[in-house]
Amino acid sequence: MYAARLIDLTKFYYLGDNVVRALRGVSADFPQGDFVAIMGSSGSGKSTLLNLLGALDRPTSGQYILSGYDVGKLSDDDLSQIRNRLIGFIFQSYNLIPQYTVLENIQVPLHYRTDSRNIGPAEMNRCLDLAERVGLGDRLDHRPFQLSGGQQQRVAIARALVNDPEIILADEPTGNLDSATEKEIMDLLTNLNREGRTIILVTHETSVAKRARHQIVMKDGLIHSEGMFTTEGEK
Repeated sequence: MYAARLIDLTKFYYLGDNVVRALRGVSADFPQGDFVAIMGSSGSGKSTLLNLLGALDRPTSGQYILSGYDVGKLSDDDLSQIRNRLIGFIFQSYNLIPQYTVLENIQVPLHYRTDSRNIGPAEMNRCLDLAERVGLGDRLDHRPFQLSGGQQQRVAIARALVNDPEIILADEPTGNLDSATEKEIMDLLTNLNREGRTIILVTHETSVAKRARHQIVMKDGLIHSEGMFTTEGEK
């Protein structure tokens, strides 16, 4: 089974008379339970690829199959609900809501469900359990400005997990962290992968990429190379 499949995917941006060919025909399969690192220089297309994988944007042409759904055939509303249910997002800049507490930030994806019911006891317990899992059970009432960068990223990971998604997409998740905190965050992601979640991350750091089992290198809007790693990060 595949968590995601890309078939001859292109993404062009039209800026007046100029055309930016961000992706120029990308095909790739992401099996369920894979751990993939996407690398490449600035402008290589890696961030565009991650946006399309997250169904945050639609391709110019080609086909994207997300957990069996043909994304190109979905309405915006259906796509929004499927994205909320299937995908958890982690960002380099954390993207926490500054006026919310740790617990309230973890709860955010629950408010984007199809129904508008309040968060029930089971969901509240899940939020509390996730806060404990990422080591923030004693910081529930803290706001982002009261947390370190690593703690903020832990909140983001808990938030990404609250809807029990199949896929975690991470955009430079350790880019703003020191090396010790980078290891802690990557240990969390590695454990999530071992539990069966598909992890796809963009990174500039070779040390981070080697924690993945599968590496994709982008260049000029195309997949330049692919490599497989063992769980210890050795070819």
